[in-house]
Amino acid sequence: MFGYVTIQEAELKVKDFKKYKAYYCGLCQTLKKNYGSLGQITLTYDMTFAIVLLTSLYESETMMSKHRCKVHPVKKQMMLQNEITEYAADMNLILAYYHMKDDWIDEKKVSGFAGTCLLRHKVKKAVKKYPRQTKVIQKCLKELSVCEENNVMEIDRPAGCFGKLMEELFVYKKDIWEERLRKIGFYLGKFIYIMDAYDDLEKDKAKGNYNPLLEMSKSADFEEKCKELLCMMIAESAAAFEQLPCISDIDILRNILYDGIWNRYHKIQNEKKKSEE
Repeated sequence: MFGYVTIQEAELKVKDFKKYKAYYCGLCQTLKKNYGSLGQITLTYDMTFAIVLLTSLYESETMMSKHRCKVHPVKKQMMLQNEITEYAADMNLILAYYHMKDDWIDEKKVSGFAGTCLLRHKVKKAVKKYPRQTKVIQKCLKELSVCEENNVMEIDRPAGCFGKLMEELFVYKKDIWEERLRKIGFYLGKFIYIMDAYDDLEKDKAKGNYNPLLEMSKSADFEEKCKELLCMMIAESAAAFEQLPCISDIDILRNILYDGIWNRYHKIQNEKKKSEE
C-alpha cells in the first residue's frame, strides 16, 4: 500500500533530486544501523516525504555523510540524517511489523508469519518509545481488517482508517503544528488508500479479492469519479501543507505533492490506453 508518494524526477532540479535521494539513502542507512538488513526491507518513499517535511518544518540539524551499500557498492552515496530520520525509521519498522502480523492473522500468509517472527524482537524498543503511534497503528489496521471481512464498499470508511493511521505518523510531537500535520497526513493517507485500490482493481476482480472500489467501478463514470476523489484528497493535504512555514526543500515538497504523487496514476492511464489500442 506504500510507494505512491514519490518525486517527479523530470520536473526537479538536479541539486534537489540529489538532496531527496540523500534523505532516502539516509533513511535506508539508519534502518540498517538500528535494525540490520531486515530493517532495510521496510524502507518506503512515503516516509522519505515525511522526513523532508518534518525536517523543513522543525529546521532540524542535519548531518551529511557518505557510505557504500549493496545497491551502490562502488561509489559512496551522500546521505542526510537527523533526529527525524531516526523517528521515520522507527515508524517504518512498527508499521511493517503490525502490517505483517495482520497478514498472518487475517490471511495466514507465510510471509506475514515469517516477517513477524523476524522483526518481533527488533520492534520492541520502537514500540516502547512511541506508544501513541503504535496504539493508533494497531487500531487502524484492525479496523481495516473488519472492513475487509465485512466487504465494506463505502470507500470513505477504509480510506478514513488508513488516513487516521497516516496522520498519527506525521505528528512527530504535539505542538502548534499538530492540527495541520494531522490534516496533511489524514488526506494523504486517504489518497494512498484510494490510489492503491484503484491500482489493484483489475487484479482483485480477477482473483475475487476485496476491493472497496468494486461497486463503484460498475458505473459508467467510474474513471471520472475516481479521479475526482483522488484530486479532492490531495487538494486538502496540499492546502494544509501550504499553511506551514516550510522554506528549506520547498521545491522538493511541492514536487511530490503536486506532481510526484500522480506518477502511478499516469502510468495506469498509459497502460489502459495502450491496452485499448
